[in-house]
Amino acid sequence: MQSFIYRTPTRLYFGKGQLGHLSEELAKYGKKVLLTYGGGSIKKIGLYDRVYELLDGFEIYELPGIQPNPKYDPSVLDGVKICKEKNIDVILAVGGGSVLDCSKAIAGGAKYDGDPWDLITYKAETKAALPIVDIITLAATGSEYDAGGVISRTETNDKTSYSSPYLYPAASFLDPTLTFTVSKKQTAAGCADAMNHIMEQYFCDDSTLLNDGFMEAGLRSLMVNGKKCLENPEDYTARAEMMLTCTYGCNGIYSLGNSESYWPLHGMEHALSAYYDITHGEGLAIITPRWMEYVLSDKTVDRFVKYGVNVFGIDSKLDKFEIAKKAIKETYDFFVSMGIPMTLREVGIDEKRLDEMAHHVAINEGLENAWVPLNEADIKKIFENSL
Repeated sequence: MQSFIYRTPTRLYFGKGQLGHLSEELAKYGKKVLLTYGGGSIKKIGLYDRVYELLDGFEIYELPGIQPNPKYDPSVLDGVKICKEKNIDVILAVGGGSVLDCSKAIAGGAKYDGDPWDLITYKAETKAALPIVDIITLAATGSEYDAGGVISRTETNDKTSYSSPYLYPAASFLDPTLTFTVSKKQTAAGCADAMNHIMEQYFCDDSTLLNDGFMEAGLRSLMVNGKKCLENPEDYTARAEMMLTCTYGCNGIYSLGNSESYWPLHGMEHALSAYYDITHGEGLAIITPRWMEYVLSDKTVDRFVKYGVNVFGIDSKLDKFEIAKKAIKETYDFFVSMGIPMTLREVGIDEKRLDEMAHHVAINEGLENAWVPLNEADIKKIFENSL
C-alpha cells in the first residue's frame, strides 16, 4: 500500500432542492459572478432562469458557448479577459464537466499575469485561482469533486490535463433531476467515461481489498444504473446513484494507497478527441476493450481475472485466460448494449492520421510509465485494432 496525502475541500450539495443554498454559497465570495455555460440546454430546462431568480442582487456576467472538449481559444481566453476586466469575485459553472473544466482554467488564468497556457502546461506554477461554484447537469467526469480538468488547443491538437489544489470547486450542486433531460447518447457516454475513470485506477500493480471492492462496486453500479437511466430517464434513484458514482471518479478516493497506472486510456483518447473532436466517453469505450486485449499477458491476467469474477460474476473455476477474455468481451458487449459506437470509423476516424496521433501520444502522455508500458508502435496498434 502506497503512502498518500489526501484532501478534498469541496462542499457537496447533493439531491433535490439543494439549489436553494446557491445564493448563500456564492455570497461568501462576493457579488460579481461570471456565469459559464455551454450550448443553451440550461435555458431549455429552465435552469438559466432559475439561476437568475436565485441570484437576484448579484452582478452577473456571462460566458456562453463552451464546447465539449473545451477550447483554450476562445473560451478560456475570453473568460480570463472578462474576469480581469470586470473584477469577478466568483465563477459559477453551470453544465457538464466541459464547462467546469474550462472554468477551472479560467479561474487559474484570472489570477496570473502571463499567458494562461503557461499554467495549463506547467511552465508556470498556479499560485492562486478564483473560487468556483458549479451546478452539474451531466453525470460523467467527476470534475465537480476534483482539482483538475482537460483543455484543448485546436491549432496544436493538444488536449492537456491541468490540475492544481487551487482548482477544487468551493462547492458543487448535484441535483439528479437536472439530468433527466440528458440525451441517451450523452447518458451512455457519461457512463462510459465514469467507468473508465475507475478502470484507470483499478488496473495497477499495488492495490488493496478495500479499494478493489470500492471500484468493483462502482463499476457494477454504473452498469446497472446506466441501463436504468436509458430505460427511464426520470428514474430519480438511478440518476442519483449514477451521479454520485461519477462524482467519486477522479478525486482519488477510489484508489487511495494504490500504485499509479498513469491512465493510458485517457492518454490515448486525448489524441482522438483533440484531432477529431469526438465525444470523449465514446472514444474511451471504443479503445478500452482493444487496450485490454492488447495488454493481456501472463503478467496481467490475474488482474483481469479479479475484474471478471467480481464485476461480471464470471465463474472463478474457469481457466484464468478464459475468464480474462470473457471479461473483455463483457466490457465490449456492455458498451454495445448502451448504444455506443464501437469502432473509430463509426465516429469519423480512419487510418489517415493514426501515425501522427500515435506519435503525439508517445511524446506527450508518458505512457512508457503506464501499468503496461506503451511505446509509439503499441499505441498505433491499439488504434488500428479499434478501427
